[in-house]
Amino acid sequence: MKLMVFDVGGTEIKYSVMDESLERKESGSVPTPLTSQEDFFDTICRIYEPHRGEVEGIAMSLPGFIDSEKGMCLGGGALRSNHGKEVAAPLAARTGCPVHIANDGKCAALAELRGGALKGCRNGSVYIIGTGVGGGLVIDGRIVNGKHFTAGEFSFMRVTNTDWHDPGTTVGMVCSTVGLLDLNRRFNHFSWDPLLDGRHFFDEVNAGREGALDVLNRFCRQVAMQITNLTILLDLERVAIGGGISRQPILLETIKRCLDELYDNPGPYFDAALPKPEIVLCHYGSEANQVGAYLYFADACGK
Repeated sequence: MKLMVFDVGGTEIKYSVMDESLERKESGSVPTPLTSQEDFFDTICRIYEPHRGEVEGIAMSLPGFIDSEKGMCLGGGALRSNHGKEVAAPLAARTGCPVHIANDGKCAALAELRGGALKGCRNGSVYIIGTGVGGGLVIDGRIVNGKHFTAGEFSFMRVTNTDWHDPGTTVGMVCSTVGLLDLNRRFNHFSWDPLLDGRHFFDEVNAGREGALDVLNRFCRQVAMQITNLTILLDLERVAIGGGISRQPILLETIKRCLDELYDNPGPYFDAALPKPEIVLCHYGSEANQVGAYLYFADACGK
């Protein structure tokens, strides 16, 4: 079965044609339109149109609380124009082919559970560092959705109780690529610069710049603390790190070191006997969402 697969993020839409081999072909990316649902649909249709008749359907990974059975975005995520609205049915009507949507973190978790870094795990998680923080949970060998489809939505957790109404206190702002770059601006006195992205930051890190290395350590310590909290709550065996910046080897190395430091210096209210999860890279890397979207579609139609 050949499908058009979309990974919709807060910054860009990645797409490809995929079949049972799960290899991406004719892939590309475009900026995500955040203006309206109509503009979003227009963008998807433009990408799909050259493949009309070639693919059997559209499989889509989306941010937010996604009810896959009803094809609805119930809330959350970067695409505000989709909140509380159907996505699958109107898009299917426009394209003339079946459309299946699923949450991005759960797509990544399904991909890694089936054939990637979480294969064989009883309890595990993906931790996708992007515009926000995508999450997917595997409990007792199965993906957890929850009654309200919020299971694994790490972005909405708080890192402090100082100000409930401050979005800057959420995991999605603190432990994301956005949070990393904001930390770099604050500690290294950068003014806002749209050209200062993750790639430029890691150029500084890999060049051994002391300020960038300090920021990376601060960032990874916060990520390690959140992984520790999840492990205490859910008894995680393994956490797979994904997202664009996960391609930087020093990121995974630093998260592991920060986690080791937390467990090696537990403090009076931290039991040293608590299990420490294995930290690994997502097998499918930044393509995990697309692979998972394909698998969700195939499961939904029994293929």
